[in-house]
Amino acid sequence: MSDVILEVSRGIGRITLNRPKAINALDHAMVREIAPALAQWATDDAVDVVLLTGAGERGLCAGGDIVSIYHDAKDGGSGSKDFWREEYILNAAIARFPKPFVAIMDGIVMGGGVGLSAHANTRIVTERSKIAMPEVGIGFVPDVGGTYLLSRAPGEIGTHFALTTARMNAADAIAVGFADHYIPSDKLEDFYSALETVSVGEAVATFSEPAPESTVVGQQEWIDECYAGDDVQGIVDALAASTVPEAQKSAQDIASKSPVSLAVTLRSLRRAATLPTLESVLDEEYRVSVASLSSHDLVEGIRAQVVEKDRNPQWQPRTLADVTPEDVDRYFAPLRDAELGLSNAHTEGEQS
Repeated sequence: MSDVILEVSRGIGRITLNRPKAINALDHAMVREIAPALAQWATDDAVDVVLLTGAGERGLCAGGDIVSIYHDAKDGGSGSKDFWREEYILNAAIARFPKPFVAIMDGIVMGGGVGLSAHANTRIVTERSKIAMPEVGIGFVPDVGGTYLLSRAPGEIGTHFALTTARMNAADAIAVGFADHYIPSDKLEDFYSALETVSVGEAVATFSEPAPESTVVGQQEWIDECYAGDDVQGIVDALAASTVPEAQKSAQDIASKSPVSLAVTLRSLRRAATLPTLESVLDEEYRVSVASLSSHDLVEGIRAQVVEKDRNPQWQPRTLADVTPEDVDRYFAPLRDAELGLSNAHTEGEQS
């Protein structure tokens, strides 16, 4: 059976990610199935609503197929460049989709799964939701529009999630701007049925409930204080010096991540906050992702965490103090004729 199931019934165009054994990890072939279906459904009168779900009980999508990226990076990286190009174009298409797009962020939703769901216009979380951008733990940098979302979270909460790779629960995701509504998982099937007969707004009003308590909103004071500034070492020092136990734990969590990925991620967040559109952020994320392919840490991080699973990555540079401004600068270098170019296309589309 296909890794993506596409169905149209009773006004609903349903996309089911269908790799449950891999928590529906997203690969290039899946992107190439989803993108043309969405383009068709955007103008198809038989489709009133798009519904995105994941097969199995574990989650919507655990992220991109990073094992494939590992092997491709060792072989020159051309396949990953093509994958990211089409994936990021799909992320932007979801954000601009002209009809209701309901993303069910049930269970694990990470990395590429966030790109498929958190840009939708109706984002549903449940008591099982565990949402994260874990890239710095594998020598990578948040992408798929993740830096756009994280940079627009209240205060420095997005910076906290990006650098620690901590998981958001349902209430966190709503508070941070990654999701909109909470529906208990045992009500989802009834919610899907309601979408066949009433508007999305009516269905949400019927089945949504107040989310359980956020784990981070009450901690924003120390988060904002410690994560201010543009230097990761300064952030780690502030966290370690804090009297708040959660802050001290955050310092330890960050210390295990790729130093260069942390530095690039922080700069990416600060730059994303100044960029006007999702498309312009995706353009910059593409530059960073392409640069990552030639870095030591991406291959080493995936090796240690996923391939050989020794959980002992040997980062280069080894410490934050060893990361130079030039190390970070190269991730943001223009790609000349290989740019993603989404912001230009979006601007031209608005003018036409």
